[in-house]
Amino acid sequence: MKRAAPPPLLHAVLLTGALACASIAWAAPAPADAAAGGPGAVAPSNAQLASPQIERRVEALLAQMTLAEKIGQLVQYNDQGFSAPTTADGDKALAANPETKTRVDAMQLAREGRLGSMLNVVGAEKTRAFQEAALHSRLHIPILFGADVIHGYRTIYPVPLGLAASWDPKLVEDVSHMAATEATTAGVKWFYSPMVDISRDARWGRSTEGAGEDPYLGSAMARAYVRGYQGDDLSRPDSVAASVKHFAAYGAAEAGREYNTTDMSDIRLRQVYLPPYKAAVEAGAATVMSSFNALNGVPATANPYLMDEILRKEWGFDGFVVSDYTAVMELTNHGIARDAATATKKALEAGVEVDMMSHFYDTQIPKLLAEHQLSMATVDEAVRRVLRVKFALGLFEHPYPQAPEVTRAVPAHRPLARRAAEESFVLLRNATVGSAPVLPLGEGVKRVALVGPLADAASEMQGSWGGATRVPDVVTLRDALQRRLAARGGSLLYAKGTDILGDSQAGFAEARRAAEQADVVVMALGESSEMSGEAGSRAHLDLPGNQQQLLEAMVATGKPVVLLVFSGRPLVLDWAAQHVPAIMAVWFPGTEAGNALANVLFGDVAPSGKLPMSFPRAVGQEPLYYDQFPTGRPPGAADLSRPPAGDTRFISRYIDVPNDALFPFGHGLSYTTFAYSDVRVSRRTLPLAEANRPDAKSLVTVTATLTNTGKREATEVAQLYVRNLGASVEQPVRGLKGFQRVTLRPGESRQVRFELGFPELSFYDVHSRQVVEPTHYTVWVGGSSQATEQAEFDVTP
Repeated sequence: MKRAAPPPLLHAVLLTGALACASIAWAAPAPADAAAGGPGAVAPSNAQLASPQIERRVEALLAQMTLAEKIGQLVQYNDQGFSAPTTADGDKALAANPETKTRVDAMQLAREGRLGSMLNVVGAEKTRAFQEAALHSRLHIPILFGADVIHGYRTIYPVPLGLAASWDPKLVEDVSHMAATEATTAGVKWFYSPMVDISRDARWGRSTEGAGEDPYLGSAMARAYVRGYQGDDLSRPDSVAASVKHFAAYGAAEAGREYNTTDMSDIRLRQVYLPPYKAAVEAGAATVMSSFNALNGVPATANPYLMDEILRKEWGFDGFVVSDYTAVMELTNHGIARDAATATKKALEAGVEVDMMSHFYDTQIPKLLAEHQLSMATVDEAVRRVLRVKFALGLFEHPYPQAPEVTRAVPAHRPLARRAAEESFVLLRNATVGSAPVLPLGEGVKRVALVGPLADAASEMQGSWGGATRVPDVVTLRDALQRRLAARGGSLLYAKGTDILGDSQAGFAEARRAAEQADVVVMALGESSEMSGEAGSRAHLDLPGNQQQLLEAMVATGKPVVLLVFSGRPLVLDWAAQHVPAIMAVWFPGTEAGNALANVLFGDVAPSGKLPMSFPRAVGQEPLYYDQFPTGRPPGAADLSRPPAGDTRFISRYIDVPNDALFPFGHGLSYTTFAYSDVRVSRRTLPLAEANRPDAKSLVTVTATLTNTGKREATEVAQLYVRNLGASVEQPVRGLKGFQRVTLRPGESRQVRFELGFPELSFYDVHSRQVVEPTHYTVWVGGSSQATEQAEFDVTP
């Protein structure tokens, strides 16, 4: 006979009492089983996840679970309920043809306590139905609902690459918390975010989901996302568990091609690619997602070096690892597993606790245990980690949404989304036409021609992975400019001109007529949202379709042109940089796109964004990043704007394009100007014994004077770069080691201050040890990676 699930509060009381009675089982010390990832492998370190109270509850519940209930916690379904076949040869059939999967009743699995988590099942009504089914099960273990909430749930803010351009971790924390408060009303308590992969190749479509090319900036953003999602108490109704992805080095896929392999030295892995993941784990991330790629020949989803040695033993990670979508099954495609059983064994023993949508774990674990190919200790440790997160989230006490479901962009959240968009815009170029720069648009501008396929494209403003978006919530650029110009007695002349991927010039004439009647032309060009994101790799990085021809036609009218570049990655804008007076990278700005753009175009807000990725001159420069190694034949003082000649040929450079970026990392203009001076270090020498301590946080203080030399208040991002000469391992020409946003009035000066400690001064040596050596350091402070004001000091033996 069916019985109703107990109310949440009564359910919590009953379960807590039951676990208290069984808690004696936890008192006996568990045997160490480091090889299998067992309980003795590493001491818990995350206070939110591994409190003594949570550990007691986990062990008590684990002691009561059947094998089927344990396995249920390790599998993830969507509401389609696919499963692997159960015939004798089913594992081989599935490995050869994933379409041999059969449907199972996910709701029935929930009732039987065999469904631990669900993928992209959202909405209060839907999640409640599945949760009620789970609470009918024998042990009443709630389901964890996860979703791809990447840059907002209902109220959408800029794509992560755009958000990183703000260089504002507090802003990132605030918008992340905003997304959590909205999504939890739909039953979602787990975000597959943040993506912290370092991306140095703009061809890779998922560059849009990360923070760009630099590990220091990437680490700051990673910490901010985790703090925003999880807060200081995971059990709060408006907190969600973060899933840091994609572990590891997915952004270094060869040729920038999605799902492709990655190969690199351990030094580069640790120095460049691992820091943002580590920062997220240190910030308390509850879960991690394995990546699709192989790293140095071993697929990440079956890579014990990544999952066990680094993540658990070195970093003390207490949460669980979930595979990316069908990544366990894809171990057969990688060729390291010939059947489903082997793929399951390799993934689970490597440290992947939850199988997302491959449905290998539920069919293969019983067989592996029966054949003694897998230890129960390995299964138990995986279940232990999943339960730990569920208890920390408060799911047992509050399994249902605690607030009415949000179904559209929240009015109270729009100002924050608008500010996030404003801070994300990067003014790349702003030349003077006549007596003043083109931007901001002055009072004399009455007629504006708005041209381009992204000027009135509401759905495109939300970018890839746009959450539970509603197109009617979006304010387009056309909407906002129409209202703004009408309010000041002006007019907007709109012409689409062409499609994003079109080749027809039928709309060019209308666009040309609009431009000829206008005081200024604002062009909204770039990618569609589907051209970046997962599976959005591009071999060409120029404006798609015939947008370049449309741009050239508008410039040919002789009217001042403002180019707004909508994209999820850096694009090649070499022609525009030579012919268009004003260019601004605006990414995909989100729900408040139009309002934010209007505010910046008309000068209500001065742009303050800085590039998180270098913009190339040509796609052949990719991968391109500012902190390159010097090589034995560096360009030096050669004129990089000219082809090499004579003795200058035999240096590290191209013969047909300069080495440097068109717009470098950290670059971004404002509506005022800033000057840096008086860069100083607090000491000229630093003893090695003092410097080579991992807990040393402040060893050298760097100061500089920042002055607003222009005529309006604005915000500058002051940046600190460091170079280390004389180390045992070659070091980059410079690397970001600090930044801060500073708002100054006209003529105002302020001292900026940066602290250099062991994390900033150290590097990884040939033995993969993080060390400081007796070397010479140069520091630069400025407004981009091309800062020139400098000071020096030495670490002495």
